[in-house]
Parts: sequence; C-alpha cells; structure tokens
Amino acid sequence: MTEYKSKHGVVSKGREELYMSFTDLSRIREMLPEDKKAMVFADYDHLSATVQNFTIGVRVTGRQPYERIELSNAEGTPFSFSIILHFDDAGEPGKTDFSITVEADLNLVMKAMLGGKIKSGLDKVVDGIVDVSEGRMPEGMPEGMKF
Repeated sequence: MTEYKSKHGVVSKGREELYMSFTDLSRIREMLPEDKKAMVFADYDHLSATVQNFTIGVRVTGRQPYERIELSNAEGTPFSFSIILHFDDAGEPGKTDFSITVEADLNLVMKAMLGGKIKSGLDKVVDGIVDVSEGRMPEGMPEGMKF
C-alpha cells in the first residue's frame, strides 16, 4: 500500500460541525455540481461514482466522533484503498485542522498514472472545503453550498 497525505487546511467550522457534515455520505452527493450528480450514487454509509465506464465506490468502516471518519473501497472496486478524514483541533474556537490520508494498493502502471494526481486531488479537496467554510465558492460548485 502506498500512502498519500493531503496538505492541512484550517476550516472555519468547529470540529463537531465539520465532522457532522461528512457522517452521511449522501450529503456529499448534494454538494456536487448538477452535471455530476447523475454519475454518483450515495446513501448514509456508501458512495459510488462512474466516470468513463469506470466505477469506484467507498463505504464507511469507522467513525470516531469529531475526530475521524474511515472509509474503504466498496465491493467491486478494481483496487484496494482506504481513506481517513481527519478533524483535528486547530487551536482556536470555531476552527478545524482538516486533512485526508489515502492508502492505495496500486500496481506499477496505476501508480505511475495516478500517483501525482491523487495527492493533487486531495489538496484540491482540502482547499475547496476551506474556501466553502469561508464563503468562497470553488469553481464549478453550486451556489449556496454549505457544510
């Protein structure tokens, strides 16, 4: 397994509030732009997306209230991976130090194709969450999106 860590971002929401935004995976689908929703299925514990006839899915495997949410690949996903969403104390009220860790079992070809994109994608997710928490909308996101 190869580990990929996002950068840390200070989100302008308390740990409890931010954590609760991610406990129900179906809420993530609602945050997507309208043109992407048709490709995504989500319920409380599962989320899957299909892009170019390639489906990847996750399921919640653990929740530590207000600290972390653990996800892993859903059945039928072509490779094994796990994701941890970290909700850490940022040292000031109403703020959360948010980061994401991914471990993926990629073969050499997949690692060469996706390795750098995974890290870049994780950093973009963190930046987007920080932006939304501060009232800035990342490009392509629906207006009025909130955590």
